[in-house]
Amino acid sequence: MSHVAHELGTQPECWERAAELAPARRSVLPQPGERTAIVGCGTSYYMAQAAAVLREEAGQGETDAFPASEFPRHRRYDRVVALTRSGTTTEVLDLLAGLRDAGVPTTAVIGDPATPVMSLADDLVVLDFADERSVVQTRFATTALTLLRAHAGLHTAGVVADARTALAEPLPAELESRGQFTFLGRGWSVGLAHEAALKMREASLSWAESYPAMEYRHGPISVSGPGTATWSLDAAPDGLAEQVRATGAQWVGGRLDPLAELVRVHRLALAVAAHQQLDPDAPRHLTRSVILTTGEEAVR
Repeated sequence: MSHVAHELGTQPECWERAAELAPARRSVLPQPGERTAIVGCGTSYYMAQAAAVLREEAGQGETDAFPASEFPRHRRYDRVVALTRSGTTTEVLDLLAGLRDAGVPTTAVIGDPATPVMSLADDLVVLDFADERSVVQTRFATTALTLLRAHAGLHTAGVVADARTALAEPLPAELESRGQFTFLGRGWSVGLAHEAALKMREASLSWAESYPAMEYRHGPISVSGPGTATWSLDAAPDGLAEQVRATGAQWVGGRLDPLAELVRVHRLALAVAAHQQLDPDAPRHLTRSVILTTGEEAVR
């Protein structure tokens, strides 16, 4: 069994532990009314997008999400939360150092505390039980989001039950043989749709796209047709499923909690990788953490 296959299968238990941990770490997570930014890179950025929408929808306060490299340092926030599995990503460390010098309170949600992030963030929330050996993130990302979801009072036992269903039930027939995938979301699940497409690209080298569901009609549907699949992680807009099927594409409608739907996509990514005879533990051109040299940072 690959590392990523093992790790994605442990997500329900990790989510339960994160939900249990949230009350104990309440004081270092965004407080009601605080103007907050959540940052990350890659997968963590997409989790930040989802968490930001959830927090605002819960009435907890204005919340923005940014890639760490694109954080607007001229803006003022009451707290910045950094999601970083490795604690070594260059852009995250650079940002935390700058925020420390500017006196902005920061919290890092991390998988490995024995990393440089320890000395740069004001506070830590350690999810070492969700850390991973794989390059391709699954359980750390969804566990970090569950922590923030529980902190906002939006996590339920039903979410974990849905995740177990997502791991147990068969995937839609013939889906792994499709040549192109599009993932759709609404509200907080738009971030999950972006992450779903990223997982397909990373693990299976698939052509994968992602959009807010209502935007799909505004151009992207033109690439749908026989041999493609469109998967809505959330409730689909009226009529969209019929429009997609009319193109000849395979339609997959979300039935579970959107985060559990993402677990189904994790399984799909591995199924497509197996179909293509690829090793999901050795994704092309990727490393577990992006650590840049001074010269590389200058180019960037």
